[in-house]
Amino acid sequence: MTPEPVVPDFGGRCLTEVVPALAAHLAPGDRPAPGWLPEPLAGARQVVLLVLDGLGACQLAERASLAPTLSSGSGTTVTSVAPSTTAVALTSLTTGLPPAVHGTVGYRVAAGDGVLNVLLWRSGSRDAREEIPPRRFQPFPAFPGLAAPPVVSRWDYGPTGFTAAHLGDARLHGWYTPSGMAVEVRQALASGHPFVYAYYDGVDRAAHARGLGEHYDAELRGADRLVADVLEVLPAGAALVVTADHGQVEVGGSVQVLGPELMDGVVLLSGEGRFRWLHVRPGAVDDVAQAAQAAFGGLAWVRTFEDVVDAGWLGGEPSPHVRARLGDVALVPHAPTAFLDPADTGEQRLVCRHGSLTEDEMLVPLLAWQPVTG
Repeated sequence: MTPEPVVPDFGGRCLTEVVPALAAHLAPGDRPAPGWLPEPLAGARQVVLLVLDGLGACQLAERASLAPTLSSGSGTTVTSVAPSTTAVALTSLTTGLPPAVHGTVGYRVAAGDGVLNVLLWRSGSRDAREEIPPRRFQPFPAFPGLAAPPVVSRWDYGPTGFTAAHLGDARLHGWYTPSGMAVEVRQALASGHPFVYAYYDGVDRAAHARGLGEHYDAELRGADRLVADVLEVLPAGAALVVTADHGQVEVGGSVQVLGPELMDGVVLLSGEGRFRWLHVRPGAVDDVAQAAQAAFGGLAWVRTFEDVVDAGWLGGEPSPHVRARLGDVALVPHAPTAFLDPADTGEQRLVCRHGSLTEDEMLVPLLAWQPVTG
């Protein structure tokens, strides 16, 4: 039987609501903080939000014994967004907006006559920062209500187009090695900042490179020690919150090639292997959707653009300029496989992937702790 997709819980327990909820907690006003915020936040005057890229709630639950600090946190599970991929999810987290609004709708999105790689901010072999200014591409402010908080992340992410697009005016406090993260967090809190955003991508990198085996387990242990290090530097009156942008599915070499029965009606591919958009010739959408359903209906949810919007996957009706970045038919695997885009050779090397709406990809933790005492 075909499973049901995990639809983003926009307006509820979703990544889009995390930063607005923390802002409401730190500066109470007209919007009350939701009751699902983890209990250790009660009374906290400073909050550190640490994102562990790629750490799904399902993967963490299966390895609780490997991560004693993470397993000790109090909290809940929230949904990622669609597609459940870093470019989309981090932008939704930092802006508090769904993809239909902020417009960062994939890892690779249609832009003019080509495709923009959002993480690298490249179109083909070209640096696209002048051609497609990041702040124009994604114009909404990051961390609304939190006044440009410090961002503790890898130092080399500072000048990238994606950083400009999803972090806006936030000030980067770069770390050179993971051990430096706790140092930067402590210094930011000591300077009196009420909110600090921190980001670590090791779990995601390990899963992409080596899958969910021994290397992943070792990296999870390392990430758990990193969380413990950050927890140790929290002063009284602060709290640590940990979440993630998405989980993972191990795909390995299982890749689906789109045959001529589909590609004869397709002019462009965008998205990612687990949320592949087909951009279709005028008048051919129904034929392509039917051919895709016949070929891949046992492996994937096959949806037209209208189906995706009507089902609430994107959190609303995209504006015309956002609509232009999206395709006409989406192939979204529920099986552990991916759809090939020959133009994206880097993606073919990934062992684990994400982007679809399975539980393993869509459910992420939201955990919190008060400072270590005694």
